[in-house]
Amino acid sequence: MIKLPEHKHATENKPIEKAPMPQSAYIPLSQHIGKTCVPLFKPGDYVCTGQKIAAVNAHVYSPTHASISGTVGSIQDWPHPVLGKCPAIRIDSDSNDKKCDVSVRKEEEILKLSPQQIKDIVFESGIVGMGGAGFPTHIKLSPPREVNDLIINGAECEPYLTGDYRLMIEKPVEILKGVKVIARCLGIKNIYFAIEENKPAAIDIFRKQEEQWGFKVRVLASQYPQGGEKQLAKNVLKKEVPQGKLPFEIGAVIHNVGTCFAVYEAVYLAKPLYERVVTVTGPCLSSPKNLLVRIGTPIKQLIDACGPFKEEPVKIVSGGPMMGVGQYTLDAPVIKSTTGIILFGKKDAPRTEEEFCIRCGACVRSCPVGLMPCFISLASQRNNWEAASSYNVADCIECGVCAYVCPAKRNMVQHMKYAKFMLARQK
Repeated sequence: MIKLPEHKHATENKPIEKAPMPQSAYIPLSQHIGKTCVPLFKPGDYVCTGQKIAAVNAHVYSPTHASISGTVGSIQDWPHPVLGKCPAIRIDSDSNDKKCDVSVRKEEEILKLSPQQIKDIVFESGIVGMGGAGFPTHIKLSPPREVNDLIINGAECEPYLTGDYRLMIEKPVEILKGVKVIARCLGIKNIYFAIEENKPAAIDIFRKQEEQWGFKVRVLASQYPQGGEKQLAKNVLKKEVPQGKLPFEIGAVIHNVGTCFAVYEAVYLAKPLYERVVTVTGPCLSSPKNLLVRIGTPIKQLIDACGPFKEEPVKIVSGGPMMGVGQYTLDAPVIKSTTGIILFGKKDAPRTEEEFCIRCGACVRSCPVGLMPCFISLASQRNNWEAASSYNVADCIECGVCAYVCPAKRNMVQHMKYAKFMLARQK
């Protein structure tokens, strides 16, 4: 792991604000790992806020919900912050934000819910991993073997991002209620809150709750990628997740604090996942903020809410600066896994030319999962997918550390992603 400049000062002390409601929400049919959803409505139909608007007959997927009330305007390909383009449902707002008729569950009702009922609620609410991965949460609530440890990921190790930090400060009880629901669903008693040392207010808040709620706070060094699942398992439980395996192999499940908050809202408030906290920041913005954003809101609208520009941006990234994706249009919307929007100027995002690998080994020494990125990168450039597979490219978490430390400025993350894509296509 490496120490990165944090760049969190611009938003870490700014409370979460509600972003303006979009006049039109562009809701992608793929916001998760798994099969793309199919629309349940057609253009001209009216939908309410929180109404399920897309689903599919598959095991690995997450249903999609309307984030505003209004009329379905179109179903067409639209810019996507991760995939480039994807079919999306456009909803034109009626400005009423009419919610679906739901009843808030009482505490005694929640205590009577069975694990399967909890999983069904989480599934129907469309909850996915909120740390950026987008893995359907209901599947992580059904591990294939017994688990003993639940780790709550409050590391938020990427520079610039502060949404999870603000959520921990402003909604700790709600997060803890979500954690208790998850723990009951999994039958787990050992609960750990993993928080990096650069979040003192959150550490203080949760340490005061340890005895009452029955969990332990683990303060971690502020390093990157401390928030990776395998890194958390190692640093919190002192156990190594085997190569090519997931944390449940060592009896552990890991959930992001944002995911726990979404579970709370789903179970207690009967509220599907149709909004999330997004950090909108960067050297180009005069008023960076942490915003509560409706899914489907175009990126441009968030930038306008945090402007004006101090300088013209040359790169706009959805997500963190290490694992995020550069955007080619501001029409791309916020999706369930959008953690941040970061605007960089010329000084902070200089254009560099990729050079030849000099075999210095910096990427090998720094790789948090013990890979040899330089060899995988070369294999990918030569279209040697068998070699890339033999170097365990599937284990790459795409954290970007290899590219960050590379003196030749090689685009190793892109090479890794391309190799993984080609190997998946071959299968």
